[in-house]
Amino acid sequence: MAIFNKTMKETHEEISLRHSEDNVSLPQICRQERIVEMVQNKGFISTDELVSVFQVTPQTIRRDLNELDRQGLVLRHHGGASLMASSTENTDYQQRKQQLNEEKQAIAKRLATRIPDGASLFINIGTTTEAVAHHLLGHSRLKVITNNLHVAAILLKKSDFTVIIAGGEVRNRDGGIVSQATRDFINQFYVDYAIIGISGINTDGALLDYDYQEVRVAQAMTANAKHTLLAADHSKFGRNAMVRMGNLKHIDALFTDRNPPDLLTQYIQESHTELVVC
Repeated sequence: MAIFNKTMKETHEEISLRHSEDNVSLPQICRQERIVEMVQNKGFISTDELVSVFQVTPQTIRRDLNELDRQGLVLRHHGGASLMASSTENTDYQQRKQQLNEEKQAIAKRLATRIPDGASLFINIGTTTEAVAHHLLGHSRLKVITNNLHVAAILLKKSDFTVIIAGGEVRNRDGGIVSQATRDFINQFYVDYAIIGISGINTDGALLDYDYQEVRVAQAMTANAKHTLLAADHSKFGRNAMVRMGNLKHIDALFTDRNPPDLLTQYIQESHTELVVC
């Protein structure tokens, strides 16, 4: 906590110094300091929420977010802002579980309606795919192969489900199983649906993630499924990561909580990928 407070103090001083140089009013400085705090606490915050909290116009908030993005203090998104993203390292698992939970639940609930009883599934690593697993508990006779220990634990609550855990090395940080052995295991199956999460979606349709081994397992899942359903909240649009998993044109449907930016929406339409806004 002391380290966090020190970091926040340094952030406040940094904002104040920069704004004093730019001759920006004190109320704006205070508002922007508070915005940085809120983003650090929540991971992502929407423009609408900031408008409600500060009782200012959307244009004012957009200017604040653009300025904070320019300073490298937050990452500006369509509709809000998030923590600065690294192209080499994902956000902590526990933090990701708390971020945009309502949006993830809406996505998961809608996606689960697409899965018929008795279907066979792959489900990969991710907090959104874990939310999907919860919403699949109302189904019957599902056969699920997963490299996510959390997903397996959720689905084991149903006695009529068959749950198969892919072999390989277990990651302590998030319960994911990733290795060459995992890929070899996945390649032995051919299922109805692959339910996939991803860390970033570029405007050219590139699906991006952080871990090469994890990506290779996801690629094996999509290659061995009749249909691939991608679950990704709006904070993934434009988010950078260094490992390419694939492209949206090879995905049957993208389930998300907001319309993507215009360039990405155009690409989705040209790729004939179904867009489901939940």
